[in-house]
Amino acid sequence: MTILRMAALAASTLVLSAGMATADDYPSQPIEVVTHASAGGGTDTTARTLLIRARRELKVDAFVQIKKGGGGTVAMSYAAGKPADGHTLMAITPTHLITMARGRAPISIDEIKGVVRSTDDPIIVVVNKKSGINSIDDLKSAAESASIKWGGTQAGGIDHIAAITFSKKSGIKLAYVPFDGGGAMVTNLMGGNIQAAGLNYGEAVDGIESGDFVPLAVMAEERLAALPDTPTLSELGIEDVNFSTVRGIIVMADTPEDRVALLEEKLLKAMSHGTYQAYLSGIGLDASSVGNAQEWDAQIRSMYTNIYDTLEELGLRK
Repeated sequence: MTILRMAALAASTLVLSAGMATADDYPSQPIEVVTHASAGGGTDTTARTLLIRARRELKVDAFVQIKKGGGGTVAMSYAAGKPADGHTLMAITPTHLITMARGRAPISIDEIKGVVRSTDDPIIVVVNKKSGINSIDDLKSAAESASIKWGGTQAGGIDHIAAITFSKKSGIKLAYVPFDGGGAMVTNLMGGNIQAAGLNYGEAVDGIESGDFVPLAVMAEERLAALPDTPTLSELGIEDVNFSTVRGIIVMADTPEDRVALLEEKLLKAMSHGTYQAYLSGIGLDASSVGNAQEWDAQIRSMYTNIYDTLEELGLRK
């Protein structure tokens, strides 16, 4: 247990002994959701939209607490320093898992516990129609003569890790080409400067609908409702390559189980409401994005393992 967690546990014990909070009156104070990203970004907007109905379900006020910096390290330090009593939650993304896997986080994967998943936007293997590639088998054949030029975001980020993991598990040789963001990736794929890319649905949908892009496979356990004819990689025999632009809520692992269960129940109910479902629809997702504690916690740990192994292979761990 880290020093931060020990201090927080001691503080929590003092609070409980003073009779300020018991299991019976939880939640007894406003709930804060700690985020690492700027106001108005995807993580911030998702958390704020979730809290619209969560306040009503939990019957207390709830607010977003922004703690930017260090790939989530500032947010993690802040959350770890608070009592693990269920009143401090943290919204995490793959960024936090990468920071942990690189040995740069103040907490470890074993010190967190998943509560609910709020968005799940899987990475899709996409190619330009003009490439003549129409399947993963075609992609593998094309890679026999030269490595596939694959677009993604910055080196060491989730797109890079997903590409390297895919290459390793599939045997398809890739030459990773980093771009500043999804827009640049789409432009270069459309222009033929790269042969393939790992895109989220919102980034790929216009090209897919116009017929310029071909979606070959989804890096998820299940097919996307929006792309029912596109198989998952596991269906194609390429196992354990599940990567998403995913967001969800966690607490510290020593948070009482009854409080975690209550949070799970109330947050799932909040996200089933039309307000949150309309938000998901507006960003190209559906109800399958929402996940319970068991599903979310398992996904966190699976992603962390893949991230850790790939960073180790790339020599990017501390």
